[in-house]
Amino acid sequence: MTASSQRRDPGGALRAADAGRRVLLKGWVARRRDLGELIFLTLRDRSGFVQVVFDRGRCPSEAVDAAADARSEDVVAVEGEVLLRAEGQRNRELPTGDVEVLATRLEFLARSQTPPFVVEDRTNATEELRLEYRYLDLRRPVMLKNFVLRDEIAFRVRKVLHERGFLEVETPMLTRSTPEGARDFLVPSRVHRGKFYALPQSPQLFKQILMMSGFERYFQIARCFRDEDLRADRQFEFTQIDLEMSFPTEEDVFDTVEAFLVEAFAAAGIAAARPFRRLTFREAMDRYGTDRPDLRYDLPLCDLSPAAAGSGFAPFEKALGGGGTVRGLRVPGGAGLSRKRLDELTEKAKELGAGGLLWFKRQGAEIASPAKKALAPEQLDRILAAAGVADGDLLLAVADKEKHALAALAALRAEAARELKLVDESRYVFCWVTEFPLLGFDDETKQWFPMNHPFTGPREEDLDRLESDPGSVRARVRRRRQRLGARLGIDPHPPRGPAGARLPRPRHRTGGGEGALRVPARGAAVRRAAARRHRARPRPDLRDRGGRHLSARGHRLPQDDVGHRPHDEGAGIGAFGPAPRARPRLAARERRVTGRAE
Repeated sequence: MTASSQRRDPGGALRAADAGRRVLLKGWVARRRDLGELIFLTLRDRSGFVQVVFDRGRCPSEAVDAAADARSEDVVAVEGEVLLRAEGQRNRELPTGDVEVLATRLEFLARSQTPPFVVEDRTNATEELRLEYRYLDLRRPVMLKNFVLRDEIAFRVRKVLHERGFLEVETPMLTRSTPEGARDFLVPSRVHRGKFYALPQSPQLFKQILMMSGFERYFQIARCFRDEDLRADRQFEFTQIDLEMSFPTEEDVFDTVEAFLVEAFAAAGIAAARPFRRLTFREAMDRYGTDRPDLRYDLPLCDLSPAAAGSGFAPFEKALGGGGTVRGLRVPGGAGLSRKRLDELTEKAKELGAGGLLWFKRQGAEIASPAKKALAPEQLDRILAAAGVADGDLLLAVADKEKHALAALAALRAEAARELKLVDESRYVFCWVTEFPLLGFDDETKQWFPMNHPFTGPREEDLDRLESDPGSVRARVRRRRQRLGARLGIDPHPPRGPAGARLPRPRHRTGGGEGALRVPARGAAVRRAAARRHRARPRPDLRDRGGRHLSARGHRLPQDDVGHRPHDEGAGIGAFGPAPRARPRLAARERRVTGRAE
């Protein structure tokens, strides 16, 4: 039987039960060990590694001579017999470590040049070199493992959602620019010269069409594109799971999301117990100082304001008199921290906006603190008792505005947990944080601004406080947005945008050759953020054939140069200016592809 007619066997799947079988292997040479009369090749394919033996006493000389000429990353076909290794020669680190293949024939399918780096998980190659030779980098087992894991996660998510009656949908990639949190990536239109499609930052608008059409339950593993500054958790393109449900309750959302997350993490060997813990926003902030708490360790914050009131200590009185708070963090066993380390923690608190950091140590009957002389003994005891400070403990306290105090102590909580080795890196603890506030207050402009996306509104039970106490109003999706818009100065009936969505239509003005976005009056913080997102920055190296500047960052054509109305109702999707009348057949075809209605 020839190599071309025999069925190929995956080398990484061979086990002791296959001993005595004749196999055909095809893959890449990962390693070669030449002992003269005995040559070992480690063969790699997608299933894993297997050792192939070429012995001059047992193998044809042609096969041994060919093996002597093999080099790393050569693509070969090997025929041979599966043999059990001797007891002392078995490799417990490989799934195929109990067997080896005694070769009878070796054929080179493709020869390789010397690779620029060793194709192994542990490599000292730079990232630039690995990206230049990406096809070699992707041969490393750790890279393949990532692809296999991603495939398994997507499969499990689809399985769970299909079992719950969700349809998987796809939405167009070429669409119209919509106001979102980042800049758009643009694609020039071949048919409509000087006009562009925008790649979706998220497929939100198309999902709304399906929801209004009665699809009820559907999901998409969607590709999203956002032109924003790169950070550890930000990149130009990424994949997200979008879910839409008609007539759901909050419990339906909790149950569905928990179900597929449990399966997705199980694919990576991570156990997630249901139901997930639930915290309100207020509980999370009061207890942990952040709306994304790490629950793998406890270390709760404590409110020292009642104990600190009336103490006469200037920092406490100033904070409480100005509507601030005094919060503390008890660090069990933290009394051993050095003064130098405490000074470093103080600087970290200041970097996060706090005015300073106060510390107290209890070691036996002795209490150490920079504030010890300024506080009466009974007041000092009252503060330590409020925090539950025991022998050997450290108390860190911040007296400031609530947001600064919580932010500083949340960071110090994480720092202390790492330093005291309280974090169990093998555990994952999931939780829901609910009842987020609807509005925040800008201290600079003295105006309220929305803390959430525009699809939220006040909870029904909080509606009567929207005018009298806006900061106490909690958010809920898509309820009572008219009153919220009036509170923020937003037109409750803006002109319709693409796909019938009610979005404010931007108006552009120019100055100094640059386009700027004019947004409805709603608060200086929002206006400044919108202006930063939509600045047009003409560059001399980006011009179309008519000599007009195109902006690579703001994604807007300067209106003084173009002379067209932006977002014209007659324009194609993603087009800036009126649609041309020429070539009507191609224009109609493009409208069908992008889903635009006349």
